[in-house]
Amino acid sequence: MVIAGADIGHQRKGPQPVTGVSGVWWGGRTSSSICWETLVASSYPSLTRALAEALVDVLRFVDGSEDEQMDQDDAVRVMEGVAHVVSALTGGQRQELVGLVGEMAAAETDPDRREFLEGFPEGFGLIDGDC
Repeated sequence: MVIAGADIGHQRKGPQPVTGVSGVWWGGRTSSSICWETLVASSYPSLTRALAEALVDVLRFVDGSEDEQMDQDDAVRVMEGVAHVVSALTGGQRQELVGLVGEMAAAETDPDRREFLEGFPEGFGLIDGDC
């Protein structure tokens, strides 16, 4: 199995490294040496964009999950939790997220995901339905 460019079958046991330009974080320590894993260039222009993509994908899964996939009470708690966090964002943060989601929707080729993205700002309280 390969996740994020790492071969799971050949990983070391214990905490996994987090690599970056400034060094490696491993098991509570920072080292300036380069990690043994190959650094993979991100396909996202920013951390915020990467996290927005991940958030949307998780919420889309939760929203579309059946009883066999996820307990529906848990699904509601997850969705309400995200809505609560979003409601606490500043106006500028909300605008940034709406902009990111709009960019994601415009570039999306999957019609179902595009529809979810287009409804995301209103559905999660980023904008009023009257906008």
